[in-house]
Amino acid sequence: MDRSNSVNRREIHTTNSTKRIQEEQEVQSVERIFESKQVPSWESQLTLRAFFVSLLLGILFTFIVMKLNLTTGIIPSLNVSAGLLGFFFVKTWTKFLDKSGVLKQPFTRQENTVIQTCVVATSGIAFSGGFGSYLFGMSEVIAKQSTEANAADNVKNPSLGWMITFLLVVSFLGLFSVVPLRKIMIIDFKLIYPSGTATAHLINSFHTPQGAKLAKKQVKTLGKFFTFSFLWRFFQWFFTGGDGCGFGSFPTLGLKAYENRFYFDFSATYVGVGMICPYLVNVSLLVGAILSWGIMWPLIEDRKGHWYPADQSPTSLHGIQGYRVFIAIAMILGDGLYNFIKVLGRTLYGIYCQFREKKAGLVLPVGAPRASPAEASLSYDDQIRTELFLKDQIPTWVAIVGYVSIAIISMITLPHIFHQLKWYYIVVIYIFTPALAFCNAYGTGLTDWSLASTYGKLAIFTIGAWAGASHGGVLAGLAACGVMMNVVTTASDLTQDFKTGYMTLASPRSMFISQMIGTAMGCVISPCVFWLFYKAFHDLGIPGSEYPAPYALVYRNMSILGVEGFSALPKNCLTLCYIFFIGAIAINALRDALGKNKAKYIPLPMAMAIPFYLGSYFAIDMCIGSLILFIWTKINKAKADAFGPAVASGLICGDGIWTLPSSILALSGVNPPICMKFLSRKDNIRVDKFMHPKAR
Repeated sequence: MDRSNSVNRREIHTTNSTKRIQEEQEVQSVERIFESKQVPSWESQLTLRAFFVSLLLGILFTFIVMKLNLTTGIIPSLNVSAGLLGFFFVKTWTKFLDKSGVLKQPFTRQENTVIQTCVVATSGIAFSGGFGSYLFGMSEVIAKQSTEANAADNVKNPSLGWMITFLLVVSFLGLFSVVPLRKIMIIDFKLIYPSGTATAHLINSFHTPQGAKLAKKQVKTLGKFFTFSFLWRFFQWFFTGGDGCGFGSFPTLGLKAYENRFYFDFSATYVGVGMICPYLVNVSLLVGAILSWGIMWPLIEDRKGHWYPADQSPTSLHGIQGYRVFIAIAMILGDGLYNFIKVLGRTLYGIYCQFREKKAGLVLPVGAPRASPAEASLSYDDQIRTELFLKDQIPTWVAIVGYVSIAIISMITLPHIFHQLKWYYIVVIYIFTPALAFCNAYGTGLTDWSLASTYGKLAIFTIGAWAGASHGGVLAGLAACGVMMNVVTTASDLTQDFKTGYMTLASPRSMFISQMIGTAMGCVISPCVFWLFYKAFHDLGIPGSEYPAPYALVYRNMSILGVEGFSALPKNCLTLCYIFFIGAIAINALRDALGKNKAKYIPLPMAMAIPFYLGSYFAIDMCIGSLILFIWTKINKAKADAFGPAVASGLICGDGIWTLPSSILALSGVNPPICMKFLSRKDNIRVDKFMHPKAR
């Protein structure tokens, strides 16, 4: 999960099913179950049907990730859904062909792995592409919410042409940067990659007789909740004929609580996300919401006229909005800095231990050569997997030539897209990114924790400050963030996929090509989906709208801070930022000091920071999802473990895919016919008097 852009991608990947897989040991050898089945060549693993299914699922999941990006920025793992739906579609197709007597190639777990890799690579661009963060943060819509650094030099509005070109020239570098290190990561260091391992176990289980039966039931469950979620969202649409209308504005906890953003908004998406996220994440969100909207913001608003002008707009960064945004940024940076140092330290220590052990293993008594203890203790599964993993080599020269070629193309192309981003800035970034990509991939293998957007924020501050305020430093910082994030994200994603391929006997070549094709598809699909949102929803990026894109404003203000310093902050905001920055570090240190058993009762600062700006409505949704799963687990743990992810995925997918028809309706000028709004009794009397003056 990407730690710094909400508790997203890899952090939320650790679901209950993942934990169970990590904790339980396999009773029997997996590869002995499949030893009667021939492993197809790497070319045979790359089928047209696999990429056709990947394209369809990639579009579906891109809509889902884009919606999550533009609402809260919390993105759960879609690996289970991708693997499950990929298995279902191709299995159904091959079963039909088999009955017709025209099946030429059976569906294998290797092909299933190719589909899963391609789908996640495609939808992953919707996150790393920055459509809800740095890229949209460049736009005029977001710039207008800040009075600083909103001149033409620091603004670039979205356009399909430059967005696709930008992603194509920066999204492949990370893939080439880690290819030479795949053996070191997977075989020599034996890194765990928890999400990749969990996905491999899932795919392996699908292709056993018992697993296939369970997968069929899981898909049926997913389909039911997909249909329910889609129809529920369709029903809600009829009542949203104006601002603040519909079930999403239902004051379930009262009007006063609604004013402070405490309400349940009937979102199937976030109920599903809550069922996937660990309990601690959801509780942390609620704690952050209570601390900010329940306590801090009302107290600061009482200081209106003293701390900030009384006539200041509620959305101005010189008013209450400034406290919301900058204190959230302080917590995110404090949490990111702590975890960056922790993971980097653990990474360097792990590398040191690996090389020390390897060096010690070379000092053997004189005599006949013998296997090292590690080699001698390899299980049957590891022997088979290692042999096949090393069989299809990807030449190192391909990686070097690919990296250098794309780097040169980027240095020529990017300054034409962003004239503020000079070619020598890009050279400096590309000198350091291979090392950072390695550190991120290694750290992800140890902790399942990607720090991609933390590295992105590092680029914002360094390149933005280097460029300076008078030379478009804000835009240069955001563009540099995009370059850095794409490189380190794709690097860690590919090593996760190598681990999945290692455990399913999928060739590294097929994994690499699948990731390349998925990335290429994502570079086109994600901008097109974002463009649909951008054109269909005219209030996109506006606070309080259906799609506020909270991280776009956060990233832009980080860039402003990097370029202009703290002059933009309202009174006492800097002091509060220091307190929460140090507080985030202290809470993380306390969590680590107490150990895992006690740390699960201490909230996560990163999760707490998200509702500081957004409010608590989605946190309530997610806690309801957690509560549903908790009760279900108490009633029937086995069933909850087996079908919980399927129910959650159905809720997320059905609600998420509704954005496609709703966008088309909006572009066609078809508006909802009803506005369901909630007023206090006093306001309702006033409205009645205004509408029916004679009757009164």
